[in-house]
Amino acid sequence: MTDATPDPDLYDSLDGQVALVTGANRGIGRAIAANLHDLGATVFAATRSVTHDVPDAWEHLLVDVTQEGEISGAADEIFGTAGRLDIVVNNAGVGEFGSDIVSESVDTIDRTLATNLRGPMLVCKHTVPLLLQSDGGRVVTVSSGLGAIGEPQSGGSPAYRVSKTGVNGLTAYLHGEYGDEGLLANAACPGWVRTDMGGEEADRSVERGAETPTWLCRFRSDSPGGRFWRDRRPIEW
Repeated sequence: MTDATPDPDLYDSLDGQVALVTGANRGIGRAIAANLHDLGATVFAATRSVTHDVPDAWEHLLVDVTQEGEISGAADEIFGTAGRLDIVVNNAGVGEFGSDIVSESVDTIDRTLATNLRGPMLVCKHTVPLLLQSDGGRVVTVSSGLGAIGEPQSGGSPAYRVSKTGVNGLTAYLHGEYGDEGLLANAACPGWVRTDMGGEEADRSVERGAETPTWLCRFRSDSPGGRFWRDRRPIEW
């Protein structure tokens, strides 16, 4: 922690709490969902295809985050089934890497921004009212250092980079708008993780990539909000 960031007060158990995790069928999202379940939370695992497999112990929701109706329906189902929502993890994302803005296709730009930025905004639009009903409701968004404007932005992948800069902005907005009402919004960079997106050459396991987002989900109501984290430390946006 920096001197300006107080130590968080953490839940040791999430018994009785309810979590929504998008993109929960594989990779970091699945690992986060598994961690939250192990901590005692009721996990609603959102995937964009009914054919995506999730454990029977989780509640399976069909949610393509580019489709507002599916997000709204999921929020209604969570409230109707569980009566509350304590944690939202915006994990669903896509990424194509290497092209610069001149060569990146319009389809890639549209798909990336729709999934990685518009999607989390719509998820928040429909879940923040539920989160505000809980003491210390949390939004944890999986971001990337590739979107940190304080770091060099060369190396291509403009749509992905801008989408992650955007979700950092969403995190700051949520904190500014709803922090005084008890909402804790934070973003996390998982590092370069061996997923379908990250590739086999990445230097981190899925389990390690899920550690900081899971940790943020354990924050109690008086913990820090409105920050960007890597390895449980606040980093520059």
